[in-house]
Amino acid sequence: MDNFWIIGGGKFGLRAAKTLIKKHPLTNLTIVEKEKAVCRQLERLGFEAVCRDGIQYLERNLSSASYPDWIVPAIPLHVAFEWMRAKMSATSTVESVRIPNDIVGKLPNPAQGETGQFFISIADFKCPPNCSEPDDICTHTGKPRPMILHEYLKSIRVKNFESIVIRSQQLAPGVGGYPPAALFDALDQIREMQSPVLLSTACSCHGVMNAFKSIH
Repeated sequence: MDNFWIIGGGKFGLRAAKTLIKKHPLTNLTIVEKEKAVCRQLERLGFEAVCRDGIQYLERNLSSASYPDWIVPAIPLHVAFEWMRAKMSATSTVESVRIPNDIVGKLPNPAQGETGQFFISIADFKCPPNCSEPDDICTHTGKPRPMILHEYLKSIRVKNFESIVIRSQQLAPGVGGYPPAALFDALDQIREMQSPVLLSTACSCHGVMNAFKSIH
């Protein structure tokens, strides 16, 4: 039995929960959602809901690299970055920096978010919600992917930035997530770095990137 924490219980979180339950009927699934009305709706649908801010919940309750088995981000934030910033706040100041234009120019179809992050996609079309993310082709076009995004982002070398990528793995059609160990491993690497960091979360096709530096 796998244990899943879904961060966000809105449209995407609910769809993720339904898809995971369908694929893994015996799974242990918790949805973290800050809106009380949404929590009540989730509970009426039979889901276990924790009515808390998702980032705060992760920062206070994610204490092991082995539990839960999977974290599924489903809020319009870069969950890995926000968790990293919260975890480092006791010993460091994490200062967001602008992603340089020469890096943005290397990203496929970049779109800047409200808090400075860049959402990235090798698709310039709306992907089907039940994509199975096959290894070699795009399910929409039937053609080979121009790149494997998480591998490409890891290879970026510009100026003095270090690139750290957390790979989002497909857990069910259209549902991606990562084990807690991926977060803790990235955190350990970042704590040792003196240079600015590009932190990305990405699957084969889509991703999100923040740039920051830590001041000890």
